[in-house]
Amino acid sequence: MDLSNLKYADGSRKNRKRIGRGGAHGKTACRGHKGQRSRSGAKRRLWFEGGQMPIMRRLPKRGFKNFNRIEYQVVNVSDLARIQGVEEITPEILRQNGLIAKRGMPVKVLGKGELEQKVNIAADAFSKSAIAKIEAAGGRTTTL
Repeated sequence: MDLSNLKYADGSRKNRKRIGRGGAHGKTACRGHKGQRSRSGAKRRLWFEGGQMPIMRRLPKRGFKNFNRIEYQVVNVSDLARIQGVEEITPEILRQNGLIAKRGMPVKVLGKGELEQKVNIAADAFSKSAIAKIEAAGGRTTTL
């Protein structure tokens, strides 16, 4: 036996259903008679419910969704204390130390925890308590 005359095992390959070619699946080609789904080019949107009032319009909407809301990745002052041997902390250094996950998303520093060492940190936003704690430790904050 060599590679030039290999064959599939009997029964391992099944012929596909050839529709619209006469026989059992001829004429209407398994689409039934008339109706939207029998026509060529018939498409229904995923959320379409056959003319019934769609669920997104049936459900009540409450409150207000601010589409201009900026979502921040949050880092606490106590997390900054865990980074050793670095004086200048940037979002890239936070990412390398596993404190933030996404590169393009803005970073906000919050004031939970304590900070002993002097650090200069650059972030997109700071809480007032975070600024107070960083400056009390002798550090500097830079808003990107």
